[in-house]
Amino acid sequence: MLKNYIRHRMADQKIDDITELIERSGVSRNSINKLFRGSNVETLKLDTLMRLCDALHCNLSDLVEYKYEK
Repeated sequence: MLKNYIRHRMADQKIDDITELIERSGVSRNSINKLFRGSNVETLKLDTLMRLCDALHCNLSDLVEYKYEK
């Protein structure tokens, strides 16, 4: 299971809405919405996550976390 912290990272950078994050990162609204909703996060490309990390000035581990489930 992937847990994401996109809202926390956006707050850290004082990004108020998805539109601003789209402009800063160049990532599609659909991809960002996946993270916001927590749906199909596993299907996001690593390149997309890295672009979000660059825009949010964070490491990948600050943005998403994998939790093992039995």
